[in-house]
Amino acid sequence: MKNDSENLKTRALEGPSIQIDPLFPYYQDRSRDSVAEEIQLAGYQVVRYFVVNENEIDGELIDCLHRRNIAVWALVIGNGTFSTSHLPPEWPAWKMGLVKELNDGFERLSPFSQAYVQWKKEAVAEMLRRYPFDGIEIAEPYFPEWDGIRRGVYGDIGPAAQQAFREKYGLAVPEFANRFAANYYKKTPDIYAKWVDFRVDAVNALIDEIINGSGGARATRPDVRVATWSLAVDGGAVSTLRLKEWQGLDAISMIARVKPDLHMLQTHWPDWMKRGLKAEYARSYESFAAPIRAAYPQLPLGIQADIGSKANMVKGRDWLNGFQNTVYDLGYHTWTAYEYHLGGYMYEEPPEPMTAVIQGSADVSVSFNKRVDPESTGVIVMEEGEGKWGEMHALESCVDGNRLRLRFHRLPERRPFQIELRQVKDTPALWHVKGKRPNETPLGTRIIVN
Repeated sequence: MKNDSENLKTRALEGPSIQIDPLFPYYQDRSRDSVAEEIQLAGYQVVRYFVVNENEIDGELIDCLHRRNIAVWALVIGNGTFSTSHLPPEWPAWKMGLVKELNDGFERLSPFSQAYVQWKKEAVAEMLRRYPFDGIEIAEPYFPEWDGIRRGVYGDIGPAAQQAFREKYGLAVPEFANRFAANYYKKTPDIYAKWVDFRVDAVNALIDEIINGSGGARATRPDVRVATWSLAVDGGAVSTLRLKEWQGLDAISMIARVKPDLHMLQTHWPDWMKRGLKAEYARSYESFAAPIRAAYPQLPLGIQADIGSKANMVKGRDWLNGFQNTVYDLGYHTWTAYEYHLGGYMYEEPPEPMTAVIQGSADVSVSFNKRVDPESTGVIVMEEGEGKWGEMHALESCVDGNRLRLRFHRLPERRPFQIELRQVKDTPALWHVKGKRPNETPLGTRIIVN
């Protein structure tokens, strides 16, 4: 078992991976093993489990993925949370202060709040203690936002940030909204330069404390793999400097401090929201990747794409294949995408039978490439003689996610035999983009049962 565990942790650093968020309806009301099987049939050997709440982890899903030799990362968000139900009552004191407050369903929490950082470290450590994740990664540890000063989506300038800056430099935080103020950031370039470096240090310190701090991830699970994340964006020659200035991101110093086993470049929203983003767009990220490779030539490097968060930028199978080919051509060790069931293949491709096995004396279980409608059915088609075919209709059928189980009066004695799947549809009601028509298996779709 130890060797299997080590193999999974090694596998976690290479090859294609996929993000999944088990809270999406697509993963609900089905067995955990059917989810794991669908991911496996899609060709993935690594999953990045999107953690919304560190206290509510689907341990059974992790076990099912492991039984199929799929490595599992815990992907936690560093700069806030979508759910506050698991936070202590005092959590509002942890909030970032922004130039323009937002109400977008995401609570941004301050890395300058020692109470927040300590709570996050303990929550991650307890999660790793309870669940056998192969890796831990802190995604989105940064400050808001790309071009945030101009757009007003800029922080953290809250009380914790102000206190920490004054304690370190004896200075007030620069002003970012009132351009007539004496301490407007453009009027005080020396102070602003200190502020920029101060924010970079805060982002790195947050990750370092969660991973390497006393009682943190590595102290709790010395065997766990660690990945750091930073953004990449096709924003011109100064993109790396802009991310440092606007969002506190400096991958080189982050890696130096945290000492990860893998570093991931996350596609920033100005790129992934582009309707016509080319599959080869990762080539424009070499200004981010090349310095990391030069500084840390032995460190595996990965890249993350978004394949369907918005209806107008959903990426299909051909795009994803092109992205993967580009990534490997550029020398990346791994890639991932947000999120498995958001890809265009979910909307475009019909249910396709992948495997079929006999269960019991008269049952056959057919596994598909995607979740299928509970009304799906099929018939056995068997060769009775030369050039003659017979049919045996299923007495009943039931669906478990991507699995269609068919019960017959009897099974043919002659093996192998074939099953023809008729009117097997997928599940538009469970997809992220609504209003799509269901896909149906083409006429004559068959699979051999040995």
